[in-house]
Amino acid sequence: MNYRLYIYMFIMAGVSYLIRVLPLTLIKKEIKNTTIRSFLYYVPYVTLSVMTFPAIVMETNHLASGIIALVVAILIAYKTESLFKVAIGACASVFIVELLIDYVLPLIS
Repeated sequence: MNYRLYIYMFIMAGVSYLIRVLPLTLIKKEIKNTTIRSFLYYVPYVTLSVMTFPAIVMETNHLASGIIALVVAILIAYKTESLFKVAIGACASVFIVELLIDYVLPLIS
């Protein structure tokens, strides 16, 4: 059996644990620097965006449907700020665009 894999997994688990625990143990008082506070405030939003954006664009059958879904989601989010409406609108736009690309456009040409 290859024990190197277990060593690598143990090191990776240790590093992940330290990254989460060290800030809690080293920083005891409240952070008063506005730059650091604003940076830490926006980290979850940026992380979620970075993980979500490629999935929105690349996980559809056609790149055009992913891009249109992204635009529709941004517009609905800007207008309504409802996550449920954004999700429904993006899914519906992907469905409609892929339906047009796969079934209607071949009939026309």
